[in-house]
Amino acid sequence: MNFTIQNVLIAAVDGYNTVDVQVVNGIIAAIEPSLDVIGTAINGENKLLLPGFINAHTHSSEMWLRGAIPAFPLELWLAELYDFAPLDLEKVYLSALGTAVETFLSGGTSVVDHLGLIPGKELETIATAVSAYKEIGIRAFVAPLIQDESLSAGIPSGEIERTHLPYFRLTTATLELIEEAVRQFHRPEEGVSILVAPTGIQLCSDALFTGCIELSDRYNLCRHSHLLETKAQEKLAREKYGCSAVEHLQRIGYLSDRTSLAHCVWLTDADIDILAKTKSTVVHNPLSNLRLGSGIAPILKYRQAGVNVTFGCDGAASNDSQDLLEAIKIGSLLHNVTDVDYQHWITPRQAVEMASSGGAKGLNMAELGSLTVGKKADLVLYDLTSLSLLPRTDPIGLLILGRPTNVVNSVWVNGKQLVANGKVTTIDVDELRQQLFNHSQWDTHRKSQTVGEIEAHYRMVMGL
Repeated sequence: MNFTIQNVLIAAVDGYNTVDVQVVNGIIAAIEPSLDVIGTAINGENKLLLPGFINAHTHSSEMWLRGAIPAFPLELWLAELYDFAPLDLEKVYLSALGTAVETFLSGGTSVVDHLGLIPGKELETIATAVSAYKEIGIRAFVAPLIQDESLSAGIPSGEIERTHLPYFRLTTATLELIEEAVRQFHRPEEGVSILVAPTGIQLCSDALFTGCIELSDRYNLCRHSHLLETKAQEKLAREKYGCSAVEHLQRIGYLSDRTSLAHCVWLTDADIDILAKTKSTVVHNPLSNLRLGSGIAPILKYRQAGVNVTFGCDGAASNDSQDLLEAIKIGSLLHNVTDVDYQHWITPRQAVEMASSGGAKGLNMAELGSLTVGKKADLVLYDLTSLSLLPRTDPIGLLILGRPTNVVNSVWVNGKQLVANGKVTTIDVDELRQQLFNHSQWDTHRKSQTVGEIEAHYRMVMGL
């Protein structure tokens, strides 16, 4: 689709400019005042145009457990999640659609889905999520979540000798599964990319990490993982490796400019230097870190060290939302209490850059992330007459620092319009809402057997 957005506000170095934006064959072709109309004319008056944000870390199928898991730290929260995770392909499909809708309506055009896999139906799970994302049109980076160690192995041993049940699937079989997923579904030119995505050092062997490195190099895939989300994981890394998790991942070659790492809460200054040297990306998930009591990631230190940082919502069972603007706001403001020097604080414009070009950089997508001639037209148009963006002051300040509701007017991915006048055009959202309602129930009385089995040991090793 070719189109021209007329008289739209865009950010400039020292304020804002009113311009026309031409898009031809999915590419930004021109940005200047008073351009000739190419294709469809779109009224940009009293609207703000920004590059689409990237939800750089989430788990779509967790949507079925949002609002349900009690106040637990990550290790116990995971036990509850594993006990009640959906084992239904239809739910995988619906939650992927729901994640995409919420991402669109909060300014996102891309999603990194660290996708939980149904045991025995792993490829079917990936195929189902890919199908949903293609149907709705979001740019999808599907990162099948893999591990090769059992859940209890993710908690430090302390002074106790512990044995763990073997994981149900061999490491070699897991790597073969991911390679087959790459063959079947990795189609960047169609808007779907597969990432190698071992869940983290807490549940993955070196063999799994090195196998993922090899696949990444062979097929030019990005890498994704959780890293040092909790104090328990920091302790566990010292037990496993005798050094920090970051040092170990550097030694085995996992860190690179194609690697994005979710959380990164418990890193030392030496760890931060390693991330900067390897050009790895940190994905900041402030809401889940607060929800699970994991800590506050030292984002200002990362930025001062030159580490690329972007934002993620994390899964809807630990957030419990997929509102990207909310994650960006909290992720910007939270760190004002960690550094008294206000000149280090994140400004609204810096937050926009982190959420757009920062996310693109972490995925090696140089063709995304800014309003630049020649880049792909992944764009979001905001209605500046929305009540939550009034009265008029600084448009980006209102968007990032406020509580914007119903502000997304239009969304394009690769030049295709997917949201018009605030409504998703590619699926029936009312039908999706009904399906989400029909496939769920009010539930407040569940009890996790696995939490009961591991809680006492967790409390002991954490000194509680």
